[in-house]
Amino acid sequence: MKTVHIDEAEVVKNPHGVKSQKLYTSENASIMHLILEPGEKLRQHITPVDVFFYVLEGKGIIEIGDEKKEVKKGTTIDSPKGIMHCWYNESTEILRILVVKVPFPTEPTQLLN
Repeated sequence: MKTVHIDEAEVVKNPHGVKSQKLYTSENASIMHLILEPGEKLRQHITPVDVFFYVLEGKGIIEIGDEKKEVKKGTTIDSPKGIMHCWYNESTEILRILVVKVPFPTEPTQLLN
């Protein structure tokens, strides 16, 4: 049995420049933990696979395609493949997000800005 505790997973900067932790990777899925400090954001990007987000802590603004919405702890958000999306933390608190990509992407994410 393989286990990974979030407090022990290595924290690295991702291509967006924010802290992230890889929690799970297989050919079927990928799970990342993102940590956005106040004022941080992800770059607009397009993923080649479906993604869903679960807000673990804080509140933030999610942009998917032409829609923008403020979401808070306990919210799940669906982001279909091939559609631009990004996150903004405009609050004064940390925003922690669980990111699940299904299946594991074999193509790179396309950064837009």
